[in-house]
Amino acid sequence: MIRIILIDDHAVVRNGYRRLLDAEPGLQVVGEAASADEANALALRCPADVALVDLSLRGSSGIEAIRGMLARQPDLKILVLSMHEGAGHITQALRSGAMGYLTKYCEPADVIGGIRRIAAGKRVFSPEIAQVLAEQAVDGDGALSHLTPREFEVLRMLVHGESTNGIASTMHLSPKTVLNYLTLIRQKLDADNDFKLLHLAARHGLVDINHAVGA
Repeated sequence: MIRIILIDDHAVVRNGYRRLLDAEPGLQVVGEAASADEANALALRCPADVALVDLSLRGSSGIEAIRGMLARQPDLKILVLSMHEGAGHITQALRSGAMGYLTKYCEPADVIGGIRRIAAGKRVFSPEIAQVLAEQAVDGDGALSHLTPREFEVLRMLVHGESTNGIASTMHLSPKTVLNYLTLIRQKLDADNDFKLLHLAARHGLVDINHAVGA
C-alpha cells in the first residue's frame, strides 16, 4: 500500500484528490494539510510514502513545505502538482528535494501513474516541465537558480507585497535575518532596488508584474 499525504490550501481540491486516489488499488490517502506549517506537523505524526504538494499555499509556499517535510521524513517522496510552469519554481522545487513535477493540467491517470513511479524511486515530469528543464540545460541556468530555496522564498514573498516583518513572521525568522537574506538576494541578482527585483522576478514567471503593480 502506498501511503499518500495531500498538501493543498483548497479543501475542495484535496477532497477531489482523496476520492480519486482512494479509489485506486494500492493507494491510500493518510493525511492532509493546507499550509507549510500544517504539512510540517503532519510529517511528524503521519508516516507516508508520497506527498502530493501544491506550491501555492497560504503564507509560506510549497517549497518551504517540501524542505520542512523532508527534514522530518527524509525518505518521503515528493511529487509537485502545480499550476506554476516557470523555471524558477521548477528549479527550486527540485533543489528542495522534489522527485517529480506535474502541472495541474495533467490527466488524473498521470497523477496516479506519477505517484506509483515516484513511490518506486523514479522521477516524473509533465511534458511541459520536461521542456522547460531541457531548455534550461541548453541555455544555462536562469538567474533565480543562483538563489537557495530559502532565498527564493523570501524573494517570492517580497515581490508579492509582503513586508519584512510579514516575511519574518510567516517564515519564523527574525526581521534582521530577512534583511540579511534580501541583501544576499540583491547581490546574487545584481539588483540594487526592489523595482529591479520585481522586473527580474516577472521575467522568470515568479510574479505577474501587472498584478503586482496594480495595473
